[in-house]
Amino acid sequence: MSVYTPGQVAEETGFSLDTLRYYERIGLLEPIERNAAGQRRFNDSHLSWLGMVRCLRGTGMSIAEMIRFAQLVRSGDGTIEERIALLESHDREVEQKIAELREQQDAIKWKIRYYRDVQALAGDPASCQAAETVESDASR
Repeated sequence: MSVYTPGQVAEETGFSLDTLRYYERIGLLEPIERNAAGQRRFNDSHLSWLGMVRCLRGTGMSIAEMIRFAQLVRSGDGTIEERIALLESHDREVEQKIAELREQQDAIKWKIRYYRDVQALAGDPASCQAAETVESDASR
């Protein structure tokens, strides 16, 4: 098993050194072993776990939920059903966010099409003025 310095872990995961210390302090990371000089030493297991933390955080899971998930993982196989339930609940939230983002993206794409149409009509000042009136009416 490989051993990594905090700097190497920060570079590999994208988490800052402060975030790594914070995650250890709040129990999101198990206590990190230290060498004889007292410097933290991470291993492959930590990197793997931090990859999962990055995924959960990136999809909007709260710190409290991530800590709960970490506690369940550390509690052993008897908590697998609870872990599944927690992840399924989070997955539903992610699906909802994706749907909301799709709706917002559709609105952005509509606006892009609108402005492209305005550009196409730019040679005819009367058409541009009419297009601006339509946009003004549509935004009300």
